[in-house]
Amino acid sequence: MTADPLARDAAQRLREFLAPHRRVFVLTGAGLSAGSGIPHYRDESGAWQRKPPIEYRAFVGDAQARARYWARSFVGWPGFARARPNPGHAALAQWQARAPDTTLVTQNVDGLHGRAGSREVIDLHGRLDQVVCLDCGALRPREAVQEELAARNPEWIGLEARRLPDGDADLEGLAFERFVAPVCADCGGLVKPDVVFFGENVPRPRVAAAQQALAQAEAMLVVGSSLMVYSGYRFARAAREAGLPLALLNRGVTRADDIATLKLEADCAATLVAGIGDWGLGIRD
Repeated sequence: MTADPLARDAAQRLREFLAPHRRVFVLTGAGLSAGSGIPHYRDESGAWQRKPPIEYRAFVGDAQARARYWARSFVGWPGFARARPNPGHAALAQWQARAPDTTLVTQNVDGLHGRAGSREVIDLHGRLDQVVCLDCGALRPREAVQEELAARNPEWIGLEARRLPDGDADLEGLAFERFVAPVCADCGGLVKPDVVFFGENVPRPRVAAAQQALAQAEAMLVVGSSLMVYSGYRFARAAREAGLPLALLNRGVTRADDIATLKLEADCAATLVAGIGDWGLGIRD
């Protein structure tokens, strides 16, 4: 990947920011996975580009809303599952391999950091590639649930639709009440993707693990997140309250612009490749 002049300048400034620090807390968001073809919810001003996603209360309390969610997810999942890590994911994985004190926390639910080779990633909002039963807690691979949905809803197989964030698809105007949602294979209970929906709390163990890592960090880097969601913004705010330098690599405004030590508005993947992808350019072992 050849960096454009803006990314090269941002990469130099990123290297200078990171060079003094061995333990860095990295938080990534949708702007990084956009380079893998996964759409994101917000524009560069931080505003919604489309309707907000379904809320947890609607999913568990409204059978029709739940059927609509699963229908759209059924159609959108194949395209989402085909997404592959981009050079930005690879650069972060290479950095982690050489700097094991680096902590990687992601707000994304695509699993692309792990597929790029990163280890011990804190998936703050969960993973879309598995499904959890809300009654008994059983976990199943999403592919198995996809097969169940296909068997229950054969008329929905092969539908084409515009891809939306988090494996969703644009299917307005269809009769969603005819779509049969999945159930738990163990107890017949209500299942949902093992991700944090809007209106749902991030599991405390994940928050605690991230907080512990931040307490040991020397600096924080945010990549591809507007931080409009509090679950991510809380770490940026905590970093500054602790006196840690905070760098933001994101195209467009973020919620933490006014507290950042460094703000870089450039392509995430190109900047990471040029900034940390070559260990001969000043990042300390």
